[in-house]
Amino acid sequence: MKKPLIIIVGPTAVGKTETSIEIAKELNCEIISADSMQIYKGMDIGSAKPTMEERQGIPHFLMDEVDPRVDYSVSDFQKAAKKYIDEIISRGKIPMIVGGTGLYVNSIIYNIDFSSTSQNKELREKLEAEAQEFGNEYVHNKLKEVDEEAAKRIHANNLKRVIRALEVYYESGDKIKEFKSNLVPNEEYDYCLIGLIRDREELYDRINQRVDILMEMGLLEEVKKLMKLDLDVDNISMKGLGYKEIIKYLKGEYTLEKAVDILKRDTRRYAKRQITWFKRYDEMQWFDINKYDGKEDLMEDIIKYIEGKLDLI
Repeated sequence: MKKPLIIIVGPTAVGKTETSIEIAKELNCEIISADSMQIYKGMDIGSAKPTMEERQGIPHFLMDEVDPRVDYSVSDFQKAAKKYIDEIISRGKIPMIVGGTGLYVNSIIYNIDFSSTSQNKELREKLEAEAQEFGNEYVHNKLKEVDEEAAKRIHANNLKRVIRALEVYYESGDKIKEFKSNLVPNEEYDYCLIGLIRDREELYDRINQRVDILMEMGLLEEVKKLMKLDLDVDNISMKGLGYKEIIKYLKGEYTLEKAVDILKRDTRRYAKRQITWFKRYDEMQWFDINKYDGKEDLMEDIIKYIEGKLDLI
């Protein structure tokens, strides 16, 4: 018998936290965060981590669990999330994965064996050094030479994915596959995939407002504390939105106003990429928040859909 699993995704600032907690209360769920920044301790403001009050007593996992000086991978998430799914089910609860990190979601709904993925640390470090010295475009051009299709799909500034594509090519001689072309569905779970969306302009306004609120909440002080732990933009945890921009301000590369403007712009761009990513899931059921007069009607429709999709008895 397959294990039931609810998955709630969507772009940043769309309203995943509030919606997921309401569903969790109604359906007796416990939440596993699929957010690559919220996993880290001490990164509360920049990652828009829900407070204990906002969680309303709903247990959350893979949140506040890893020291930001530790590099946390998709493979680490996959292993931990599967463990938590089993533990939640053993307690008679329904596991719910909530977040906007697409690779994390992929690692659960598809059979991805990270142990067999070839890696070349020396090559990775060499490419990272070249990007730092000559710029991201320089490394992206290397990808263009060996895998033009991948170079078209992967933006030059997404250095991690550019380097990964080059690593796959140089280690195996193969081109990195397009989304879903080599992904086998994970038959372990009977999952219900729900996407939240709202009007693009409204979403962008919410993002801009959120950044202003994060600054008022003390994002600047949070980044200063993290830098005292010898964290810098070279650390994976500090590559997240809200951290790298403020670090550059603190280093004198930006004015504070410019750092905030860049953060707003890059967060809007990130939200757009998230929407593009999640729209590639054929089994996704989208709920447009703007089409509902109130939260109650939205919740009613989502819960009705989940109950019709999964056997929760």
